[in-house]
Amino acid sequence: MSTMYAASREALAEARTVLTAELDAASDATSAAAGAGSDLFGVVSVLDGQRPLRAALADASAAPDARRALAGRLFDGKIGAAATAALQAAVAQNWSSARDLTDSLVLLGREALLRAAQDQDQLGTVEDELFRLGRIIAGDPALEQALSDRSKPAEASGSLLSTLLYGKVTAITEALAIQAVGRLKGAAPASVFGELSALAATRRDKEVAHVRSSTELSDDQISRLTSRLEGFYGKSVTVHVEVDRELLSGLVVRVGDEVIDGSGAGRLASLRKSLR
Repeated sequence: MSTMYAASREALAEARTVLTAELDAASDATSAAAGAGSDLFGVVSVLDGQRPLRAALADASAAPDARRALAGRLFDGKIGAAATAALQAAVAQNWSSARDLTDSLVLLGREALLRAAQDQDQLGTVEDELFRLGRIIAGDPALEQALSDRSKPAEASGSLLSTLLYGKVTAITEALAIQAVGRLKGAAPASVFGELSALAATRRDKEVAHVRSSTELSDDQISRLTSRLEGFYGKSVTVHVEVDRELLSGLVVRVGDEVIDGSGAGRLASLRKSLR
C-alpha cells in the first residue's frame, strides 16, 4: 500500500475496529472472516472499474449519511454482514484520497482472510506459501511478465495463476494471490507476494528476515541463524532463505529497513569503495 496521511490512517483504523467487532461477534468467526475477505475484494473490484463511484464514496464534502446510503444501494444484499459493516464504516470516514479508501478495503480483506487462516492454524503455511510463490515468480521472467501484462484483462492474470496454483496451496493463499495479481498497479508480482507474506508474519507477531545466501543452508544452519536473530531483535523471527550465487560467499540478511551484509560480494564492494 502507498503511504497514507493521518486522515486516511484514522479512517482505516475505524473501519478495522468495526470489522473486528463484527467478526468477534459472529457465531462462526472463521467462516465470517473468510466471507468478509472475499466480499471486500469483490467491492474493490467494482470500485476499481468505476472512478466516479470511487470519488463519490470518498467525497469528504458529502454528508457521511449520503455516502453510506450510496454504498447501501450498491451493495446491500450482495455482501455479508461483516463486509457491509466495514464498508459502511469506511465510507463514513474522511479519506485523503479515493485511492486510500480502496487500498484500505483491500487491506481489510487481506487481514480478514489471514484471520481465517489463523483460526484454522494455517497462518504459518500461508506465510510460507506466499513467500515461496514470490521467489518462484521472481526466478521466472516469462511468468512474471505474463502476470504483469497490463495489455490483458486483470482476469487473465488471475486465471493463469489459478491454474498454476490449483491443488498446490491453501485456498486462502490462492485467494490472496489471485486478488493481488489482478491489482498490481505497476508493482512486481514477487514484491507484492513478499508484502503479503510479511503481513501474515506480522499477524503472527513475528519479524521477517529475508536471507540471501551464496549456498543452500541446512536446517541446522537456519535454526541457528533464527535463534541469533531472535536474540538480537527480542522477538520471534521468520527466516526466508533464497540462494544467490552472485554473493560469492556468506549471507545478506534484511529485516525491515535494516540490512546486514556479510557476503563476499558485499565485502568486495566495500573494499572497492574504500579504494576510490
